[in-house]
Amino acid sequence: MTALGSPIIDTEDRQTAFLRVESSARRLRWVERLAPSHENLAISMAQEHGLPEILARVLTARGMAQETLADYLNPTLKALMPDPSTLQGMDVAAERFASSIRKKEPIAIFGDYDVDGAASVALIRRFLFAHGLDAQFYIPDRTLEGYGPSITAFEQLVSDGAKLIITVDCGTMAYEPLARGRVLGADIIVLDHHQAEEQLPEASAVVNPNRMDDISGQGHLAAAGVVYLFLVAVTRLLRREAYYANEISEPDLMQLLDLVALATICDVVPLTGLNRAFVFRGLEVMRQRQNLGLRVLADTARLTSAPTPYHLGYVLGPRLNAGGRIGRSDLATQLLTCSDEPRAIEIATTLDHLNSERRALQSTLQEEALSQVDAAFQSRPDAALAIAQGDEWHKGLIGLVAARLTERFATPSLAISWDKEGQGSGSARSIQGVDIGAAIRSAVGAGLLLRGGGHAMAAGFTLAKENAGAFFNHVEETLLASVMQASTDAHLKIDGALMASSATMDLMAQLDKAGPYGAGNPQPRFAFPAHRCKFAKIVGERHVRCSLIASDGARMDAIAFNTAETDVGKLLIESRGLPLHVAGHLRRSDWGGRQKIELHIEDVANPRI
Repeated sequence: MTALGSPIIDTEDRQTAFLRVESSARRLRWVERLAPSHENLAISMAQEHGLPEILARVLTARGMAQETLADYLNPTLKALMPDPSTLQGMDVAAERFASSIRKKEPIAIFGDYDVDGAASVALIRRFLFAHGLDAQFYIPDRTLEGYGPSITAFEQLVSDGAKLIITVDCGTMAYEPLARGRVLGADIIVLDHHQAEEQLPEASAVVNPNRMDDISGQGHLAAAGVVYLFLVAVTRLLRREAYYANEISEPDLMQLLDLVALATICDVVPLTGLNRAFVFRGLEVMRQRQNLGLRVLADTARLTSAPTPYHLGYVLGPRLNAGGRIGRSDLATQLLTCSDEPRAIEIATTLDHLNSERRALQSTLQEEALSQVDAAFQSRPDAALAIAQGDEWHKGLIGLVAARLTERFATPSLAISWDKEGQGSGSARSIQGVDIGAAIRSAVGAGLLLRGGGHAMAAGFTLAKENAGAFFNHVEETLLASVMQASTDAHLKIDGALMASSATMDLMAQLDKAGPYGAGNPQPRFAFPAHRCKFAKIVGERHVRCSLIASDGARMDAIAFNTAETDVGKLLIESRGLPLHVAGHLRRSDWGGRQKIELHIEDVANPRI
């Protein structure tokens, strides 16, 4: 193991100590992310391209090849964006939308209630604004209507005059609503990215890189990425027809990339290929603060530094999502397309308040859920599934509760809200190596669920109360073997060992070159071996803040979120200044006008065990 940064770990033993961690506070083995067989590749990359060793190691550990390094370090749309026509259905969709623009037809947009859906609707509306047009839009109520198009919604849109309906971030599986819309005389374009079946719904065009017959290789895009390619195709078509030769100027699509970046981060799609260019360039656009809604939202959230993927995912995203979770599903789209500053401030303030309400309500539900699961695991320590349920829990929050359970207990989790009629709405989350979506689909096939679906890490379902016991048993039996294997294989990947004095702004600048980080390009994680934990205390009820002090006296601030009642938090507080191995991510922090580096702790190990 080569120590990273400067100064390096002072002894070989201290440098490699964390690799002997077999069971940390989170019961994980710590392993080096860069395979020993790739050490020479990292050294070669550093030498041939003049890179700092730390950066070369981070890049090599993430599978970066030298021949694609230039595009990776400087991702551009020119180099990474495909011809939009390579997506199935794109040319037909572009022509139909261009026709509506030329004829000034009434258009409606149906979007999902999350950030990706809101941003996708906003992209199309802002594109239409540039052409002197607008469109009505419909965002379903998460609690009352659920996900995706409904027959009632489509009947309303057609009744309101829509000749063309565009669904974004949904629609691929909405067979009956789309068929109804067609019967009523509307043309329909689907712009989506969710998994598709061989049979597609009735529509003028279905553009989805995850169609079974799509070979574009863009299945990693968020819906907003698909919409952006769609707008590129439409602009190209209108340009070829000399549509912009008269009084209408061609829209500047680059200025829409802030919305694409926002959706790409918040939808947690892989930051590879075109997505890296979307986020890299989108952040540059966002720093210009041209989108009124985003600027006001950032100000309302007291975001004073240049936005990063962290801010998009954990500061702006939750506020935009809050409306959909608490019952105001259209607010995010309104804000992202707002051109009136007083109105934008009003919406941003409302979303900020709704987010506070969401956090308070989520905290109450989480406490109840954690208490249930704690009691269940005390009676059955070998349980392979965490289950929490309650009467009339807020349906918009059960996914967050399930995620918290999985984070806390490192096991697949189910959270269920029961209504007065005995029907449950559930959300499931999983751990790496355990396919919860397959288990839910299996339960549907066994007749234990009214409906359900999802992917390996997350799923949703609806069930009748009389089937609950059989359903729980079925899921646990289905997952037991893979949960046991995942527990055996559980590990934490480490990018290198550092001293507190190594955490400098220069180091962060080097690491930035391999960003933006997110799904598919994980934030670098470092171990700080044998650092003493001092001044540990609980802040904000659930977090543990402390200082880490190296053997040379160098000190850095650190925080472990949501750990006050976990083994991580307890070990930090109870260490009483004795050395600990600590692992986590480095982040810049602005406090009192002073910028510093802070460690976000993920795990802790006792070197004395």
